Amino acid sequence: MKRRYVAGFEAPIDSLSLVNRLEEAQKQYHLDRLLTQLDRTELLICDELGYLSFRRTGAELLFQVFADRYERKSLLITSNLPFSEWGQIFQGERMTAALLDRLTHHCEIFQMNGESYRFRESMKKKAGREAK
Repeated sequence: MKRRYVAGFEAPIDSLSLVNRLEEAQKQYHLDRLLTQLDRTELLICDELGYLSFRRTGAELLFQVFADRYERKSLLITSNLPFSEWGQIFQGERMTAALLDRLTHHCEIFQMNGESYRFRESMKKKAGREAK
């Protein structure tokens, strides 16, 4: 299978890697270049938002990426947190409300509850090994 890359990342991009890359680009005065690279992709897939937290600066940079795509480019976000807990990610209700307003304006939300596919498959493998 051919690997796909977006702005030097293997797609999909996990949110912590994206935030780290944004912060580093800002420190190196290359943020505009990275934002331009991210803007070139029609669909930005940001995986695992909310699994790990990041600093306020990182949250603000991620907000900028998401907000810049509003009504212009596609964005797919995966998260284990309900919207009511996104204030933890973006470290403030005002920024969270502004972002959710943009994200939910033209979107499809797929809420997936239930057993994890990866967990179920690992249990099948474990049961198969024990049966031998």
